Amino acid sequence: MTSQILNTPTAEQIRRAPKVLLHDHLDGGLRPGTIIDLARGSGYDALPETEPDKLGIWFREAADSGSLERYLETFAHTCAVMQTRDALFRVAAECAEDLAEDGVVYAEIRYAPEQHLEGGLTLEEVVGAVNDGFREGERNARAHGHRIRVGALLTAMRHAARALEIAELANRHRDSGVVGFDIAGAEAGYPPTRHLDAFEYLKRENNHFTIHAGEAFGLPSIWQALQWCGADRLGHGVRIIDDITVSDDGQVHLGRLAAYVRDKRIPLELCPSSNLQTGAAASYAEHPIGLLRRLHFRATVNTDNRLMSGTSMSQEFEHLTEAFGYTLDDMQWFTVNAMKSSFIPFDERLAMINDVIKPGYAELKSEWLFRQTATTSESAAEQG
Repeated sequence: MTSQILNTPTAEQIRRAPKVLLHDHLDGGLRPGTIIDLARGSGYDALPETEPDKLGIWFREAADSGSLERYLETFAHTCAVMQTRDALFRVAAECAEDLAEDGVVYAEIRYAPEQHLEGGLTLEEVVGAVNDGFREGERNARAHGHRIRVGALLTAMRHAARALEIAELANRHRDSGVVGFDIAGAEAGYPPTRHLDAFEYLKRENNHFTIHAGEAFGLPSIWQALQWCGADRLGHGVRIIDDITVSDDGQVHLGRLAAYVRDKRIPLELCPSSNLQTGAAASYAEHPIGLLRRLHFRATVNTDNRLMSGTSMSQEFEHLTEAFGYTLDDMQWFTVNAMKSSFIPFDERLAMINDVIKPGYAELKSEWLFRQTATTSESAAEQG
């Protein structure tokens, strides 16, 4: 009897397991009730629903609609109510609390400061409000018996021309909660090479950055993010599967880009539920994460937009467990991958792995083994 084969986790164990999240958007994870409260307080009257349950359903259905316009409308609503310090503080604090409740012990949450200036805040004030909110959420989580550390990633929008400004902002706040930089937005027509000045600046400053690439546009987007820009991680990167072929007899061949990504241990911020919504896979069972895990890519599991996908880290792992038969060992593998790939200092990553993640999984595996032993003993007693 080996734990690698038999320790399939229950939903309760998945929720309790320590998890690490690298790709999650602040404006994509609000509580529906918070959106309604903030809209009421700010006079924003364009929400499609005013009851939390109905509003949550609307967001998920809009994201599933297949209409890009309707999908983008979801973010118009969330950003509209995130234009004051109090609103940003509350959303950030609740984000940390919700993730901690779900068993996330470390998270990097990204947001675009330039999208929160309509209420008169400065870029510096936006970052200050979000950082303060994350610290408050961490304190509230500890008060409820949960442990979490949250770092911020500052995002620049591909279609705008503020990437260098946001990169400089991220660098100024790198010792106060901001752990890196990102660019996001439509890949087609807006290659990362438009923002080379920002990436060159970050490299000169020895700072970290990830790039949304290989979600919709494909291999050229991944190649540019790595070879022209020097990204530390790939936001999504799911389309690396296009450079991998599997023959009828099961033989796997990696193209040069896929081999480079695997050989260099470049982290892939995979977001299964979100990838289904954007058409990167037809089902969880057909998601490339299954093959990428078997081939030992540096794959990680993420949520992307918890509100729009109606998901959580626990739910993502539940889907993968059902689709691929993943065990606690697989969960630990993905989690350690993510922690290794985070943007905090090496010694702090190592401490999280050795002091939090590995002991957490060891405890769950011991519980599982105890239950299995007890069940086997009961069965033997009944037969005797």
